[in-house]
Amino acid sequence: MNPLVVAIVWAVVGALAGLGMRWGSVKLARLEGLEPGFKRWQVYGPPIVSAALFAVFGYALAGSPGLLALRSIFVLVLVQVIFFDFEHHLILDRVMFPAMGLAVLIAIVGKPYWPGGTILDPGHELFGRPILDAVIIGVVTGLVFLLLALVGGAIFKAEALGFGDVKLATFMGLLMGWPYTFTAIFYGVVLAAFGALVFIVTHRSMRGTIAYGPYLAAGALIVLLLLPV
Repeated sequence: MNPLVVAIVWAVVGALAGLGMRWGSVKLARLEGLEPGFKRWQVYGPPIVSAALFAVFGYALAGSPGLLALRSIFVLVLVQVIFFDFEHHLILDRVMFPAMGLAVLIAIVGKPYWPGGTILDPGHELFGRPILDAVIIGVVTGLVFLLLALVGGAIFKAEALGFGDVKLATFMGLLMGWPYTFTAIFYGVVLAAFGALVFIVTHRSMRGTIAYGPYLAAGALIVLLLLPV
């Protein structure tokens, strides 16, 4: 099928999925006792960004409809994290835990977006099996971020990383494995540094905190797009 046609059709799907995701995020915010905002970027950002990302993924994966559908699910998860964390400085367990479970399930039955990542064709992963890569890299990444959160809190007497960031890092490890998780984290760190610089310039102050999760999620989106097919 023509990649351009797939991109256009999938962009429409992404816009509708983004609208549904925004509606779900409003409901989840209220379940957490939070008051959702209704600024333009909060309302229209999720469908617009989802549509744009779905179009890009649709163009890149036009010849692999199953792979496109699978990656698009995780795109929605990461977009939800970006907007919810920017708005509320919170990454929801109700989003992260099901996403982790899905990533592990795919590792068990086979990961088509991971080179050699099928249970029928092992030997191309760091630890020899997709499920081992998923679990080991996920746990290691989560523990590293947990250590950073604890050490940062002890040194700066303030929350350097939230536990939501720890869960997000664990999810990224489960999702992408070796070595892609660490590439995504690198991108996230670079983007966070740029975001911090923008914050300092616009606020004319070094006081305050930025949500770190959106930048990690953005790094994951970049790597998810660039993963081998």
